[in-house]
Amino acid sequence: MWVTSSCTAALTPTSVALGNFDGLHLGHRQVVQPILNRSPGQNSATVIASGQNLRSNAGKDQNWETEHPATCENDSAAPPDRAGSSHNFDGLISLKADGNSLSGIDSDGVDRLYSTVLTFDPHPQEFFTGQPKKLLTPLAEKVELLAAMGVEQLVLLPFDRELAALTACEFVEEILVRQLKASRISVGVDFRFGRGRAGTAVDLQSIAAGYGIDVALAPLHNCGEGDRISSSAIREGLASGDLTRANQLLGRPYSLVGTVVGGQRLGRTIGFPTANIELPPEKFLPRFGVYAVRVSVKHGWEKMKDGSSSYQQENAKSLIPAVSSNLSFVNGVMNVGCRPTVDGLQPTVEVHLLDWSGDLYGQTLSASLVEFLRPEQKFASLDALKTQIQADCDIARSLLTAKV
Repeated sequence: MWVTSSCTAALTPTSVALGNFDGLHLGHRQVVQPILNRSPGQNSATVIASGQNLRSNAGKDQNWETEHPATCENDSAAPPDRAGSSHNFDGLISLKADGNSLSGIDSDGVDRLYSTVLTFDPHPQEFFTGQPKKLLTPLAEKVELLAAMGVEQLVLLPFDRELAALTACEFVEEILVRQLKASRISVGVDFRFGRGRAGTAVDLQSIAAGYGIDVALAPLHNCGEGDRISSSAIREGLASGDLTRANQLLGRPYSLVGTVVGGQRLGRTIGFPTANIELPPEKFLPRFGVYAVRVSVKHGWEKMKDGSSSYQQENAKSLIPAVSSNLSFVNGVMNVGCRPTVDGLQPTVEVHLLDWSGDLYGQTLSASLVEFLRPEQKFASLDALKTQIQADCDIARSLLTAKV
């Protein structure tokens, strides 16, 4: 997949799915499906025009516990007070996979459309409020999920004052028509765009029709007991510990993906060694507490080097267990929190793998959250904490075995 933050560097002509797509939940997938050129799940090569590592650094102090639940983001927006993009792609790094290529010619020898997801960086809400936006799918996860669907290109449009000032008509003409040469567009029926969010999905259809561009409108979707599928609803479920609801809306288990780093090794002293996971700082954390999880261990941040420069960077080979994994799922117990028993101050994420041992330092773990077991609590002693962790492990082992 080609990833770029410059429309002038984009592969054209395009078939474009337009939106923020945080979480890539079931509703988002309905927006993306109409622009795909290949069947979902087929891997593609990943080519990243990037001067930035897809891995993000978080705090180094990791261990096991907290008292305060994670809270949901406020979706309200204020007038613009800052500009800029958090990612600047200016190099060329290629990650080869499965022998697929991004050719502009289809099997019949004629030009074809590149299936393209167009999204914004930073998230418009972050731009307008000036507050960092916690994301369900940070960039590396979003790239891997889209590639797994069969998307060939991700364009991260820098959301700044200039872009925010474009009218709906100007956005279509400048971005979609002139720069991306779009021949097909797909959006959700509730999509808004242009200065002051004045443009609607119906407006987009009307404006694009003047350029001979077809616009597909994906309807709003409900799931389960009538829940509207949305990133906000998923955040609410995660913040309350309602994993059943959150995972149902996502269409997959919510995952925490990061690198194993050193911690205080407290778990090892009480018989429950844990892997301390460093997450991207923008990753949305679920309710603080203990979870039954299934963990995939990745053995590879493959170093890729741009032959035209001395720049070297590590890119995640895969963050999606269903796509590729060097180790099958291992059951585990994960704690998200601040370790109140040992007076921890910063949120940490750590996992104890059941019936498994080995050196995980520097490896990448993807932990899929299956069940919320209990809120985090402060124990009177380490012995009391140890007793509770053993009980958590017993419950998780039984629960995860039953769900196989």
